[in-house]
Amino acid sequence: METLNQTLISANITTFSSSILSANGFHPPCLKSLPPTVSQRRRNYTLSINASLSAVEQQTQKKIALIRIGTRGSPLALAQAYETRDKLMASSSELAEEGAIEIVVIKTTEIDEALLNSEIDIAVHSMKDVPTYLPAKTILPCNLPREDVRDAFISLNATSLADLAPGSVVGTASLRRKSQLLHRYPSLSVLENFRGNVQTRLKKLNDGVVEATLLALAGLKRLSMTEHVSSILPIDDMLPAVAQGAIGIACREDDDKMANYIAKLNHEETRLAVACERAFLLALDGSCRTPIAGYACKDEDGNCLFRGLVASPDGTKVLETSRKGSYAYEDMILMGKDAGEELLSRAGPGFFDS
Repeated sequence: METLNQTLISANITTFSSSILSANGFHPPCLKSLPPTVSQRRRNYTLSINASLSAVEQQTQKKIALIRIGTRGSPLALAQAYETRDKLMASSSELAEEGAIEIVVIKTTEIDEALLNSEIDIAVHSMKDVPTYLPAKTILPCNLPREDVRDAFISLNATSLADLAPGSVVGTASLRRKSQLLHRYPSLSVLENFRGNVQTRLKKLNDGVVEATLLALAGLKRLSMTEHVSSILPIDDMLPAVAQGAIGIACREDDDKMANYIAKLNHEETRLAVACERAFLLALDGSCRTPIAGYACKDEDGNCLFRGLVASPDGTKVLETSRKGSYAYEDMILMGKDAGEELLSRAGPGFFDS
C-alpha cells in the first residue's frame, strides 16, 4: 500500500510539474521532472528520426528541377543560358520558384547526346553555330529576340579599319570576316589563328599580338563588355554571319511539356529571319569554314529584305545577291533557298578554294 501511495504521489507531482512548466516556461526549484521511461525515450528517438527523414525528403524534393538547361561552359554560353533562365522564370510562376530551373554545363560535343539521353531538358545554342540539319528526335522551335547583328571593331590605337596603317595585322578566325575585310582593305593582313573566347582574344589584343580584331557585337552586349568597342561596322561593310545574334532553344521532339515552356519565349520575327538565312546556307551547303554571309530583316513596309554573300577566302572575289518578299515563313524559306542556289550557280566549282 505504501508503494502504491508513493507511485500516485510521483504521478501527481509529475503532472503538476508539467502544468507549471507549460504555463510559466520553467521548472519551479521545489519540483524536479522525473526522468523519461525507456518507452518514452524510444518514442522520442523515433519521432526525431522521422522528423530528420522528413526534412531530408523536403530538401531532396526542392533539388529536383522542373527544367534542366544544358549549355557550354564559356562565359558567353553561360550568359545566354542565364538569359534563357530569366525569361523562363518570368513566363511561368512555377518556374519562378527557387530551384525550379537548373543550369547544367556540358561539353559542346555532348550537348545533343545529353538532350537525347534526358540528362538535360532543353539546350541553349548560338544559332550561328547550329548545323543546318538537327540531330534526329530533336526540334528547335524557339528563338529569343535577336541581339544586334553587326560586328564590332576593336583596337587600342585606331577607331576604324580605315584608320589602320597598311600592313597592320587584324586578328580573326572567321573566314567571313577575313574575306570581306581583305576585299575592302587589301593592304591589311589577317592573322587567322586568332582563336579563343572573347576574353582570350581581347587579352591577345592587349598583349600586342595584333593591332585590331573584329567581334560580334551581340556577344559583347550579352557579356556587358561594350566598353572595348572602338566602332561598329555597318552592315554594308560587313554582312553578318547567318543567324548571328540569335539564340536558339532545342528540346526532344516528344517532350510536349518542354516545347510548351519554350514556345512562350519564341520571338517569331527572329525565328522567321533565322529560317530564311539558314535556308540560304543550306542551299550553299555551307559551314563556318566557308566565307558565307546572310541577313534577313523586316523593312519599313513590313516585308522581308534578304541579302546574301559568298566570297573567296582571300577576298579577291565577292558575289552578292538580295531578295524582297512577304514576311511569311514559306515565302522566306523560298527566298533564302533561291538566293543560295543563284550564288552557287554563279560561283561555280572551286570558288571557295582560292
